[in-house]
Amino acid sequence: RSKFRDQPSTGKQSQPLAKNNGQSQSGFHKSWTLLLVLLISVLLLYVLWSRMPSLLDPTLSSRDTQILQTFRAQMKKLKSTYQSQDPGLWKRTHVFLEKHLNASHVHLEPAILLFTAGQEAETALRCLSNEIADAFAFSQNATTIKINGAEKAVLDSDIVKLEVDNELSSGFREGKKVAVVHRFELLPAGSTLIFYKYCDHENAAFKDVALLLTVLLDEQSLRKSITLQEVEEKVRDFLWEKFTSSDVPASYSSMDTDKLSGLWSRISHLVLPVWPEKGLSVEGCT
Repeated sequence: RSKFRDQPSTGKQSQPLAKNNGQSQSGFHKSWTLLLVLLISVLLLYVLWSRMPSLLDPTLSSRDTQILQTFRAQMKKLKSTYQSQDPGLWKRTHVFLEKHLNASHVHLEPAILLFTAGQEAETALRCLSNEIADAFAFSQNATTIKINGAEKAVLDSDIVKLEVDNELSSGFREGKKVAVVHRFELLPAGSTLIFYKYCDHENAAFKDVALLLTVLLDEQSLRKSITLQEVEEKVRDFLWEKFTSSDVPASYSSMDTDKLSGLWSRISHLVLPVWPEKGLSVEGCT
């Protein structure tokens, strides 16, 4: 009798244990399911958030594509015209400017290029920089600001600084996307400090634009084997000599080595040499 009494008691005790195990497993599965649902939800929200600009403006991506295609077509034409230029010039210029166009909605700083050449390539330097700037502007249905340092060489430094500031600020506010400053080395030394405002890495007045500067060196020609580092050093030393010579008056607006160091760090993002082009008509470019 004792044996039979014990059997029902054992059955009654094991039944709640099995039930508890089942509930525990069910709760475990529910927790994992909930975690998986939350993870998928977070991923979906991230995808939707990252695509929000294109969802809000369906024409955004197609416009960017059109800009890039137009720019590539214009650069291809220039490359066929200026056949004496080093392939590295086309590659670096193309990549540098296209990167700026491709990131046209997140502008952190303007695109700054500096082209340089020896005396024999003066025409090519002027024409090529103009046409690259025009290609950049044309792709965005805009026009180019053109400033000639030779025309301002004999003017007072403060006057030139004000003129350049007005030309750049008014042009960019009107929707122009690029400026070419020819013969940068001929600008009065103190006036070039205005480019702190337009070429700063983080605090430039306009970040969705490009500035192309040209420097014509005193020497007749550059050797084809020159490296980009040597070109950069040559232009830097040339501007140092031009802008910090002993005849520069010591005043607030004048240049000194510290100011020039700050300016150089802002305008020397990419320094590229230009070679002479045979048969290039002086009247063929503006």
